[in-house]
Amino acid sequence: MSYVSDEDRNMLEALPEDKLIEIMMFNNRNIWRVDGLYFLGIENRFGTEAAAEIDAEVWNIMGTLEAKALKGILNMKDFSVTTLMNALHHTSWALDQHEKIITVENGIGILKILNCRTQLTRLKKGFPEFPCKQVRFSYLSNFAREINPHIMCNCIKCPPDEHTGDVWCEWQFVQE
Repeated sequence: MSYVSDEDRNMLEALPEDKLIEIMMFNNRNIWRVDGLYFLGIENRFGTEAAAEIDAEVWNIMGTLEAKALKGILNMKDFSVTTLMNALHHTSWALDQHEKIITVENGIGILKILNCRTQLTRLKKGFPEFPCKQVRFSYLSNFAREINPHIMCNCIKCPPDEHTGDVWCEWQFVQE
């Protein structure tokens, strides 16, 4: 499946590589701006709990859709924890988080988000921390399940859990 028309592909291929990456990241950032604006609109009208529930439903579906697409785009042949973590690194969410640590040791994948853009933006604008555990768990669990149904996602910490230092959330991926 191609995500780009021939005309658009030709236009993009004519760009210098650094500009192509800038445009890709600009568009990725815009996706997250829209996500944030929708969330704030729902939160302002119906409250944080309702906004979080709707957000979790959306990202639950998005985890599956994004994993399916990346399996094809990255031409995955192996569905190990290492492959999962590589795919996760290519997601719009991971690409939007400039400060992250993604590792695999002894077959266990770890994803840590440092200085979370979403949380820091909320705090800067006077909003409280967003209890995003439910949203992220549904997204990451379904993403992992789509790559390999035997890989389980465990939350080590994520708001509303207390966080220390610059680590906002930490996730573990283990194959059963």
